[in-house]
Amino acid sequence: MKSLVPVFAVLLLACASPSSAGVFGDDLTRCVVESTTKEDRAALVRWIFVAMAQHPMVSSMSTVKAADKDQANKQVGALFMRVITEACAEKTKSAMKAEGPAAITAAFQVLGQVAARELFADPNVIAVMSGLEKYFDAEKLKALGADLGAH
Repeated sequence: MKSLVPVFAVLLLACASPSSAGVFGDDLTRCVVESTTKEDRAALVRWIFVAMAQHPMVSSMSTVKAADKDQANKQVGALFMRVITEACAEKTKSAMKAEGPAAITAAFQVLGQVAARELFADPNVIAVMSGLEKYFDAEKLKALGADLGAH
């Protein structure tokens, strides 16, 4: 069966789909993404993980220390400030004037999506997510016309 992992990754990324932005917001988004490094995006992923790990549905699966929370907030706070007030200051001003604070939100949602794509591309992540396929019923999928071919 062809891997459905990319389908699930897209579904997960869609959960954080950005609001529609205008021309200035699009410019800001490009600047935000282009002004970050792989390390910056990794810090963003860690911060999202730390935040999500606090939810009662998953908190028993992870132990995040107070120092880890503070470090994640510190790193992403510095990232946010550097990108918005330095690297993309003019684009931030233009987007805020034309489109309001939603432009910043949309830009960082796209940055989160870029970071998540990098996370999902890791072979270790792919291996775990691919384990889901052993619980698929190929016959039921085929009956829906979802014959995904050989893996």
